[in-house]
Amino acid sequence: MKTIRVNIQVNNEKNVLQVRPYETLLETLRERLNLTGAKEACSMGACGACTVVVNGIPVRSCIVLTAEVDGAVITTVEGLKENGELHPLQEAFMEKGAVQCGFCTSGMIMTAKALLDRKKRPTKKEIVKTISSNICRCTGYKKIVEAVEEAGKKMA
Repeated sequence: MKTIRVNIQVNNEKNVLQVRPYETLLETLRERLNLTGAKEACSMGACGACTVVVNGIPVRSCIVLTAEVDGAVITTVEGLKENGELHPLQEAFMEKGAVQCGFCTSGMIMTAKALLDRKKRPTKKEIVKTISSNICRCTGYKKIVEAVEEAGKKMA
């Protein structure tokens, strides 16, 4: 089978990979790079559990082909730690109880991270609008919004 060579930087680590033409970024991250934070749930880009940040933009890795992100800089939830310390978003999610079953958490965090990278102190309305495309069946979103607000304060 023909493969495609891709160069991607994931969590500050350069990778040169031979991938199948139809291989999704989610498959590459989970199966080749052993980065399992992004979850496979709907496989249609509808739920957000697989969200990662590509060149500063949150994307659904289940519907993006790895070949499409050749040359990209990708950040997964595993890449948020710095010097062994959790990112303020990760800390806030734990402190505010925004993590219940945890399945949506990495996608929520990565979506919120992209927002906070663009705007350090977003309004509650901006947070709600941003995370509204991610599905959580446990928390009711209130604690998630509070966690993003708290992280924004810490990061400002």
